[in-house]
Amino acid sequence: MILVTGGRGAVATHLTSLLHRDGLAVRVGSAAPETLSPPDGVEAVRLDLTAPATFAAALAGVTTVFLYASSERVTDFIDHARGAGVTHIVLLSSSAVLSPDPESDPLAKSHLDVERALLASPITTTILRPGSFASNAGGWAWAVKAGRPLSLPFPDAHTDPIHEKDVAEAAHAVITDPRHHGGRFTLTGPESLTFAQQVEQLAAVTGRPVSIDHVTPEAWKRESAEYIPAAFADALLKWWASNDKPLPLTRTVEELTGRPPRTFTTWAEDHAGDFTDH
Repeated sequence: MILVTGGRGAVATHLTSLLHRDGLAVRVGSAAPETLSPPDGVEAVRLDLTAPATFAAALAGVTTVFLYASSERVTDFIDHARGAGVTHIVLLSSSAVLSPDPESDPLAKSHLDVERALLASPITTTILRPGSFASNAGGWAWAVKAGRPLSLPFPDAHTDPIHEKDVAEAAHAVITDPRHHGGRFTLTGPESLTFAQQVEQLAAVTGRPVSIDHVTPEAWKRESAEYIPAAFADALLKWWASNDKPLPLTRTVEELTGRPPRTFTTWAEDHAGDFTDH
């Protein structure tokens, strides 16, 4: 039995479908299982990674876990997993842990803490470290639909946007192929793109004009204060400010899945409806 955590996420949804397609026994966990629509025959269970009382039932009979990084109760989760007989955990971490000083970055440290806890356990741990998700651009949807400019403090900052389906397919590969068990895999999209370039591609795909308001970091922080805590906002601003050149890319997605990763344009085509009124 394979337990997929974070069941409402796009990666988990696609991964669950891939595993089910293979005829594997899959259970999907979510803090709100009633909101899930898993494939026929896939059990949805309540699993809140911050609530150990939900761990035992979700882990019963499980041997492999696809785990979203949640550092709050990770040692409790590991203890329950060991007791349940879990032998392999695939962690969705972040390439931010590879930055020069991850300890000082709350985004990176939250993933690093989970990695360290798992690597200190006897459970075989495989780590996926994607860079920037292409789906981060989904945060622009409301402004695009409203015809408003996008507030960007560093429009020329580079990211390595990766499609959520590529992350899911890489996870599928490392779960199902024992040769990859215990590996560390840094995942990127096929291109290093600035935010401005992503905006251009999004406008071309949707057929809607999308403009950029080049705001100060302080103005962006004020605008985003309702949904991004100050410490995380500062970390993002520091990261974007440092990425003024193209980022190094990996071929890991192709090596794991047998095909190149999807482009940002493909992601925009797949999600074009999110940016239109239709």
